[in-house]
Amino acid sequence: MDTTLSLQSNLYPRITPAGAYYAVSNNTASASRTLLHGLLKANANELISPEKLLAWTDSTDIETSLSLLYRLQRLEFLYGEETQQEEEQYFSDDQLPELLEQLSSVGKALLADQNGLYFANAGFHHETAEEVGILASEIAALGERHQLLLKNNLNIHHNAWGICEPSGQSELTFFPLYVGHSKLILVVGGIPDLNKEAFVSLVKVLCNR
Repeated sequence: MDTTLSLQSNLYPRITPAGAYYAVSNNTASASRTLLHGLLKANANELISPEKLLAWTDSTDIETSLSLLYRLQRLEFLYGEETQQEEEQYFSDDQLPELLEQLSSVGKALLADQNGLYFANAGFHHETAEEVGILASEIAALGERHQLLLKNNLNIHHNAWGICEPSGQSELTFFPLYVGHSKLILVVGGIPDLNKEAFVSLVKVLCNR
């Protein structure tokens, strides 16, 4: 049976929230992350083509690139859309708070660098945001120190840390995000909801800064 993969060239590639999270949740290099980062930096109205797929995968092997694309589709990290966006929505750093607000059940979230300095904030008072940024940096460092225990001994392969109430609902969650050579921390107050287009837009802004 012929199992040769082919490219449907009338589609616009789109990344799902799961794909965006996978792309930035770890700094381990992989072919999957290379492709996802390529798409995050691409124009939303670029039709897929063999040449563009090779550029996004940083490869010269079209069969390998097609297999990777197919695998990420099966994982629901990306999909193809036939309709072109009427107008690509562009978000700047000034609009990050608008995106952050949508990721929290109480409208509170911020972004901080690995040194604890916050640079985007929604819902937190300035003084609180400064302290939360420092806390985020310390929790991220704690996670790095104990990552071998978590992964090898406890078989936990997620990097996020949370402060939970007795029923298990998160009240404050810290998500390390790796963008290029930078490590950032997304802090979400209340119950986080990253499974939405606002998170994809947020990651796109960070990847194109």
